[in-house]
Amino acid sequence: MRLINSPDIAPALGPYSHAVIDGDHIYCSGQLPLDPQGRLVSGGVAEQTNQAFKNIREVLEACGSDTHGVLKVTVYMTDLGEFATLNELYAKFFGTHRPARTTVQISKLPLGASVEIDVIAKILNAG
Repeated sequence: MRLINSPDIAPALGPYSHAVIDGDHIYCSGQLPLDPQGRLVSGGVAEQTNQAFKNIREVLEACGSDTHGVLKVTVYMTDLGEFATLNELYAKFFGTHRPARTTVQISKLPLGASVEIDVIAKILNAG
């Protein structure tokens, strides 16, 4: 097992790693829409979703993978009324790749974020 912390995104908000690699699987912690300095990005669900996906991409790259290695996605939203916006951005992020997904509405996220996303993926590149 290896703990991964990408220098290209904000440090974790608590005592956890950005991801854990076990064998050829990557378990990515939930990514909030934080810029590299740890500030919540301004804007609505679209801007926040794009930033969360950008952070996921950075973590996957630090682990030797990319979006094609993603097996499962969990999305936490504070307003499922924005589900169509999420779907549009999700489709752009993953392209023709269609990993399994769960989307749930929750009452509150850290720092007042509108969305948090975590993934389970496989390593695609050894090294």
